[in-house]
Amino acid sequence: MTGETVLDYLRPRLFEPLGIEHPTWETSPQGISAGGFGLSIRTEDIAQFGQLCLQKGEWRGKRLVPEAWIEAATARQTSNGSNPNSDWDQGYGYQFWRCRHGVYRGDGAFGQYCIVFPEQDAVIAITSGVRDMQSVLNLVWDKLLPAMNSSALPPDDQARQKLENTLKGLSLRLQEGSGSPAERSGKKYVFPANERKLDAIAVESDREDGPVTLVAQFDGVQQRIVCGRGTWEKGQVTWGSLPRQPVAASAAWTTDNTFTAKLCFYETPFIVTVSLTFSGGEVRCNSEANVGFGPTKEAELVGRAR
Repeated sequence: MTGETVLDYLRPRLFEPLGIEHPTWETSPQGISAGGFGLSIRTEDIAQFGQLCLQKGEWRGKRLVPEAWIEAATARQTSNGSNPNSDWDQGYGYQFWRCRHGVYRGDGAFGQYCIVFPEQDAVIAITSGVRDMQSVLNLVWDKLLPAMNSSALPPDDQARQKLENTLKGLSLRLQEGSGSPAERSGKKYVFPANERKLDAIAVESDREDGPVTLVAQFDGVQQRIVCGRGTWEKGQVTWGSLPRQPVAASAAWTTDNTFTAKLCFYETPFIVTVSLTFSGGEVRCNSEANVGFGPTKEAELVGRAR
């Protein structure tokens, strides 16, 4: 017993030596770390952890994790199926999955991957939010693995620059729309008691081409979410069951009567799309997540203008 959370225990022993900044780990209401899940780090941090595993626990000449533990944790400790085409049926170690092609991985819900290739001396880190996780691994086996060679490729500055430019230009698709809404700025709509604990909602806009603020009150607590129009606006927000965390928001009037906001919780796999359809003195609120452990679409709520 150390009296520390898992995060605090690992910070000086693992995260700081690897250069992993600002890791977070879910805890229970009693402050106990979730353990087998709930760690949030950047994609490049996942790659560095994979490299540590590839190097059998050694990092820059210093041993961070015992080699014997890495070998045991990533080995097949138990059978978990017999389908030769499934990367969930190749055996399981200590929080590591065995894969086809002599590969092993750690993964998180909806497509967070740390894939280690001992034979190819390579690591692939992937952050995504998908329902079909096997499809992502199939792309790795079909496209990336065959291109790995034992010898290094000759330098190609032009190809490298093209790749860097492509990576810099990657972005999540903005919420698009070309509606011309009637004046509803600041009008508050109140909902009857509901499981989502959404009390009220409003849309505020100072000018036609500027950001829009989605004002939502959950269980008596108001959330002000600034949404870019044609851009992403970053902030911190709580939404429904999701705890307060970083979000990037983009919104548009998709029709003259419908306002749609896309809330990207970019440190998680989750993107929530909120749709408000106005008619007379009421609003119909619908929200849907891109992925989820259960139903991704919430039941429609109907609010009345106050």
